[in-house]
Amino acid sequence: MASYRLFWKRSAEHDLRSIDRQQIPRIIEAVENLADNPFPPQHRKLRGAEQFYRIRVGEYRVVYQVDVEAGAVIIYYVRHRKKAYREV
Repeated sequence: MASYRLFWKRSAEHDLRSIDRQQIPRIIEAVENLADNPFPPQHRKLRGAEQFYRIRVGEYRVVYQVDVEAGAVIIYYVRHRKKAYREV
């Protein structure tokens, strides 16, 4: 499978700063794996959103969009599960 390029929105970078430092390596590893397979078995499509997906990393959710034509994965949010779906 072709490798996708990863793009982090500023909102996602900002979210990482507020997360417990012990969880950050797990989250970054999960996001880097999206470059090889943007649709892993645990991904879910978000309801009410055309092209938004999420993966679960412990108690955190990574909300992202896949642009197949451009070969890009855009990370929008990395939030705790209680707050993950409020702005999408």
